[in-house]
Amino acid sequence: MEQNQTGRCQCGIISYSFPKEKVISAHHCHCKDCQRTTGSGKATILFLPKKYLDLEGELKYFESKGSSGSHIRRGFCQSCGSGVLSYAKELSHIVYIKTGTLDDSSWVEIDSNFFTDSAHNWNKPDESIKSFKGNPNIISNIKTLLKSF
Repeated sequence: MEQNQTGRCQCGIISYSFPKEKVISAHHCHCKDCQRTTGSGKATILFLPKKYLDLEGELKYFESKGSSGSHIRRGFCQSCGSGVLSYAKELSHIVYIKTGTLDDSSWVEIDSNFFTDSAHNWNKPDESIKSFKGNPNIISNIKTLLKSF
């Protein structure tokens, strides 16, 4: 039986749910873009096929070109400014849920670190998990993983 996970922005105008079993993976991204958009040393994200996300409310999107050349669209609450999700336009059927917006994130297990070359000394990557100096070949890996969904 699927167990739905829920989350929301700070003010609650945006909310979402998804079946936990459909999460592809979880990662810490230390790229400069994620540092700037979070105001922190990294973004912690869940990869989820978009078709399993039930989103309530309307996000405002901002687009930038990522370090690897992808066009990243980041969705924020128009009222409180909370970053809720993002996705690469080139892989728009996968969303990256910002793990900090989950109502309960105790079940999340991080699979890897991305862009460790951009990590700061004050926010060092967890060396016990797989790490990539830059962006791993995510598109190829996700396409392979999606065959099982």
